Amino acid sequence: MSMIENRWSDKEAETWLTQAGDDPADRDLALRVYTSRLIGQNPDLVMHGGGNTSVKVTRPDLFGTPQQVLHVKGSGWDLDTILAPGLPGVRLAPLHDLRRLDALSDEQMVNVQRQNLLDSTAPNPSVETLLHAYLPHKYVDHTHATPFLVLANLPYAETVARQIFGDRLAIVPYIMPGFKLSKVAAEAYEANPDVEGILLLNHGHFAFGETARESYERIVAHTNEAAAYLGMDSATRLGHRTTATKPETLPMLRGILAERAGPDAPMPVLDLRNGPEVMGFLDRPDVAELSTRGVASPDHVIRTKGAPVVITADHLAQGRDGIAAAIDDFSAAYRDYFNRQNARVGGIKTMLTPLPNLAWIHGVGLVGIGANAKAASVAADIGEQNLRVRAVAEDAGGFRPIGEDDLFDMEYWSLEQAKLGKGTPPALGGRVVMITGAAGAIGQATARAFADQGAQLVLVDRDEAALKTALEMLGTHHTAIALDVTAENAAESAIQRAVETFGGLDILVSNAGAALTGSMMELAESDLRDAFELNFFAHHRFARAASALFLRQERGGQILFNISKQAINPGRNFGAYGLPKASTLFLMRQLALELGEFGIRVNGINADRIRSGLLTDAFINERATARGTDAAGYMAGNLLRREVEAQHVARAFVALALSERTTAHVMTVDGGNIEAALR
Repeated sequence: MSMIENRWSDKEAETWLTQAGDDPADRDLALRVYTSRLIGQNPDLVMHGGGNTSVKVTRPDLFGTPQQVLHVKGSGWDLDTILAPGLPGVRLAPLHDLRRLDALSDEQMVNVQRQNLLDSTAPNPSVETLLHAYLPHKYVDHTHATPFLVLANLPYAETVARQIFGDRLAIVPYIMPGFKLSKVAAEAYEANPDVEGILLLNHGHFAFGETARESYERIVAHTNEAAAYLGMDSATRLGHRTTATKPETLPMLRGILAERAGPDAPMPVLDLRNGPEVMGFLDRPDVAELSTRGVASPDHVIRTKGAPVVITADHLAQGRDGIAAAIDDFSAAYRDYFNRQNARVGGIKTMLTPLPNLAWIHGVGLVGIGANAKAASVAADIGEQNLRVRAVAEDAGGFRPIGEDDLFDMEYWSLEQAKLGKGTPPALGGRVVMITGAAGAIGQATARAFADQGAQLVLVDRDEAALKTALEMLGTHHTAIALDVTAENAAESAIQRAVETFGGLDILVSNAGAALTGSMMELAESDLRDAFELNFFAHHRFARAASALFLRQERGGQILFNISKQAINPGRNFGAYGLPKASTLFLMRQLALELGEFGIRVNGINADRIRSGLLTDAFINERATARGTDAAGYMAGNLLRREVEAQHVARAFVALALSERTTAHVMTVDGGNIEAALR
């Protein structure tokens, strides 16, 4: 059984060619896009921005003179979703001229590459552009395939590579990407022009060919040959998560990391991986020593740092103090590492955060740590791949990646840091927000509003199909759980989902509710009790469960209730709705009083006349007729004479979430209704 599937399809290739039209250069580029995506969609070849691909074509300049152009992967693009703009064109001749130089700084290299872009607005070409340029082949592919990372980090990697490939691969010692590596790799190829690819020790693999298919199939074949030699016959399992053991560990870790980051620092998002492969690795007797060995590929250091924090069973036995001690020991070791290395390079670097991006927790699992769910997921994915590389390599003779000096140079290399981006994070970036009643009109609008501010969402509703639709609308890095909020242990199940998916919770939007109409004199007591279960007791249970989690995190938190104007201004035949909502209003104030000293803020929204499950078109028309107006007039029956929509309620929830010194407050969103005004 092969580890890497050959996914080339003549039919799909023809589709890309048809879309490209008749221009030969565009057709070559279309096949480059197609096979780049085939490579990028297999995480055992590349993941999360790793790897790069290129194609050399002929295009006319403005005067019609043919010129050789290298289309190479651009910064900011991932191979799995790349399109033609992600492969900017660079004039090839000036790049070849550079080879005559004895030295070229990274800044000079980037500048020359940008000067020779066909499109000045295109992204920066890959840091390995010159290596692609100096190889003569039309198509060139570079991967960080899992089996090649094992092979490349063996202490006798060159000997093993010769056993597997004979003279079909050139072998290049570790050199940081850039001008020097490009020249050495080209010389290694030129010493044996019959090679099919290059093994970069401690780094990765290149393959090339005269067609897109030939280069891609060499990538697949070479990787499978390495995998077969190493006994790797299955894909690396990524993202496996089961019910967490010791679930209290993650919220404590989250809170401690934020505390160490600073008094106002947000809590990071955590991504737990605890499948059998991960748990088996963490039970190895040499796990502590393996944690100190570095990374499987040098570029991983910017995502995971050079080592994980190891939290042992002894640390866990000490509770919060033990976890904090592990974090503090990691940070102290990182500062020592930075000070040593910064002195070596002349004291010119500024230290990055000394906190970990990856945790190995005995009995719990591997945990990716990031400012948001995407960053945490990237760290966890790379962490899982690294576990497999370490385990296979160590058992095959030893996992021996680059040393500390090279690791530091890569971690603090400006061209690598540029990959992380420097933009201002969104206002609620990385905050974990749970929304009950998330499939309803207000719930969905609130989910969109929080997602627009960068939050990670936990959607709760009993309508599983509607939740699925909501998740598809929101995109990746959110989760949902279908349950009845009035059911026993519903709140605890939802909180558990937040902990297992993101490590904890920052904000609860307790929104679920429904109105039962009818005269209080005629309403059955059982119906009134049901109304209280949904519109009061469910709010209380979720608030209590969320507060318990907030207290474990020790970083405050927020609870936002959807209360309703019925709590202030009763409407005829709405007593079964207004009574529990009035109780929820008092609950909000009582919780604000009791939880304020812990930094937990509790606020609410007083909304009215929102098109939702209660205010259906039929109901609106009925009420409008009773009041002698039409539907539009009824919905705009407020001081502003404008209809209030679900999006306005959603924005109010976000505004309260951002009001850092506000608690025990009710924000009214009803267009103006003096009878419902609070005083």
